Amino acid sequence: MNKKKIFNDPVYGFVTVPTELLFDLIEHPYFQRLRRIQQLGLTNFVYPGALHTRFHHALGAMHLMQLALRTLKDKGVKISAAEGEAAQIAILLHDIGHGPLSHALENSIFQDVPHEQLSLFLMEQLNEQFPGKLTLAIEMFKGSYGREFFHQLVSSQLDMDRLDYLNRDSFYTGVQEGQPGADRLIKMLQVVDERLVLEEKAVYSVENFLVSRRLMYWQVYLHKTVTSAEQMVIRVMQRARDLARAGVPVPGSSCLTYFLGRAVTLAEFEQDAHILNHFTQLDDIDIWAAMKQWTSHEDKVLSFLSKSLLNRQLFKIVISPEPYDEDFQLGIVELIAEHFGLPPEEASQLMITGRLSNTAYDPASHETINILTKLGKVVNVVEASDLPNIRALSQKVQKYYICYPKEIL
Repeated sequence: MNKKKIFNDPVYGFVTVPTELLFDLIEHPYFQRLRRIQQLGLTNFVYPGALHTRFHHALGAMHLMQLALRTLKDKGVKISAAEGEAAQIAILLHDIGHGPLSHALENSIFQDVPHEQLSLFLMEQLNEQFPGKLTLAIEMFKGSYGREFFHQLVSSQLDMDRLDYLNRDSFYTGVQEGQPGADRLIKMLQVVDERLVLEEKAVYSVENFLVSRRLMYWQVYLHKTVTSAEQMVIRVMQRARDLARAGVPVPGSSCLTYFLGRAVTLAEFEQDAHILNHFTQLDDIDIWAAMKQWTSHEDKVLSFLSKSLLNRQLFKIVISPEPYDEDFQLGIVELIAEHFGLPPEEASQLMITGRLSNTAYDPASHETINILTKLGKVVNVVEASDLPNIRALSQKVQKYYICYPKEIL
């Protein structure tokens, strides 16, 4: 069989799968699951075109990795065929441990189980199924391989993951200002002392990338309506979890009810392959199908949240530069309790508060974006730029929100 396939991608055109191992990994059920997980969760409630999946994104990131490796090899960086394949495997599988509906499960039914760790566990399982063929890719993914620039291409403040999701998300949402100029940034890549740098003439391209990143966060990822929808999903999952663990029947697929009924820690995921196999059956379909069933559940909070999400009757959200005081929150809960005839404890489940944080670039991070000057010196991009924009983009911006049913107005 010819396994060197070509995909037609709406963002980049033709994307090549260059090796048989990469093709076999794409064909694996773990990876095919990503077809059933939307890249942007509930962002399509605001941007109707944002229906692309983690599957699209992973293939796109692999394509950008191919371009980056080709650029570096053309500039004299020695990269073996095995290293090139491993780097593509690492970026292809970087999101394989992602749960349904964006980060909803990470913050609700699991106990501090980041998707990056689940990706690593699944890569290790795949390494057993493909005897040892993913060992180098796993080292690159973890950052333990001796040539650090491979890990930086997979996970850093300017990696192929970020370049693809900004490119792809701006394309599918129609937010043209979010395009990061990926082609030029990749062309400017270089390696010095096994670390990734950019040529000095890329400074303004980096600035454009950071501006795009900040804009996409406020306009898409942290859009207030998207925030309202995502917080409602988290709350409905938390409510279902609490009911299930209190012994109240909560219908759902076997893989979903498995996690609703018990608290699973990161250590248990690592030690018990059975738990990980349950996780690989979970996707967006389980969540939506469950919410359809929950609309008729006897618990008023669970049924109300489920109906609201299915019909896009989202909570009102109000943004403030300062946290909301306790008296104001208690007042909202009282209004909810009065309107819906709920006891205060249940009414509090229909009010959500939180914080939004946006930092386009962290100059204090270990994984800084470094510039190779014409004099051969490697400096942080903040020092290399003669404009104040990058320093400004390095400042953390925080906002606070409160969400509640519009009915109480």
